[in-house]
Amino acid sequence: MTSSDGSGELLELLYGVLRGVRRDAAARLELQGTTPGQLRLLRTLERCDGPRRLGELAAALDVAPRSVTSKVDLAEEDGLVRRLPDPSDRRATLLELTPAGHKMLAAISAQRHEGAAERLGRLSADEQAELLRLLRIVGDGG
Repeated sequence: MTSSDGSGELLELLYGVLRGVRRDAAARLELQGTTPGQLRLLRTLERCDGPRRLGELAAALDVAPRSVTSKVDLAEEDGLVRRLPDPSDRRATLLELTPAGHKMLAAISAQRHEGAAERLGRLSADEQAELLRLLRIVGDGG
């Protein structure tokens, strides 16, 4: 953080804020009985354009297929995903989010926004507006 132009401090502060938001979100997840790994699986599945094979999910997550299987087993027990027969290969199984899985992801997203709002709530309305204005400038590069 010895950068004379402030870039080191900027990075340190931004990382600190993001770590805090993630830490708060992880604590909320634990209260719901969801792990960060399971959440990552569900989010990856949500971004897919339809049901996916476990191997495809493992590749997208950059993990071994056996670790996806255990996460899927837990998510299926919790009613967040369901396995479907693959119409193109009867030996294979596809995975899709259930309505409960979609609902949980929406709730977690709302909680993250609440957590960020709590942090912003430490600032006055004018300070929030100024912070957002400055971040937009830095974020857009101009």
